Amino acid sequence: MMGIAILILGVALWAAGHFFKRIAPDMRARMGTGGKGLIALVLLISIILMVIGYRMSDSAYFWGRHPATVGINNLLMLLSVYMFAASGMKTALARRMRHPMLGAVKVWALAHLLVNGDTASFILFGGLLAWAVVEMIVINRTEPNWTPPPPAPRRKEVMAVVGTLVVYAVIAWVHTTLGYPVFG
Repeated sequence: MMGIAILILGVALWAAGHFFKRIAPDMRARMGTGGKGLIALVLLISIILMVIGYRMSDSAYFWGRHPATVGINNLLMLLSVYMFAASGMKTALARRMRHPMLGAVKVWALAHLLVNGDTASFILFGGLLAWAVVEMIVINRTEPNWTPPPPAPRRKEVMAVVGTLVVYAVIAWVHTTLGYPVFG
């Protein structure tokens, strides 16, 4: 039960750290650039709490991995990593999609919910999915005007694809090393 409480605290702290500048923009502005370090510390603590809470949790189990869901998970994870890369590289996808990074979080969370049907996973991945959805809504309401980035050179598109494959391989290796085999 303690693990679940720590996990909930971590997810709540993550959301609060990200919503802070939209909920209290004047307070955030008064903090200046020094506030970035404080927010980064809050987010780091939230990640640590999420990892500790998730690993400590011994919760109800509803479904698990199945060959079909593992394959779908892997495809969704490739898409998620590409969306994250596209956001940073300002590729064609980033010009068509206002929130590719938050979209990547949503795809990542959904992919993990497909193969992790326990209460701790509902809290972690479901909580981060809900945060990403609400974050998109809040951004769209507080900043309704959006200008897509200018077209990126073709090499950025190639770099995003290559980077996606490399990062995905590293993620798969780390998961497997930690005892969570990615490919079944």
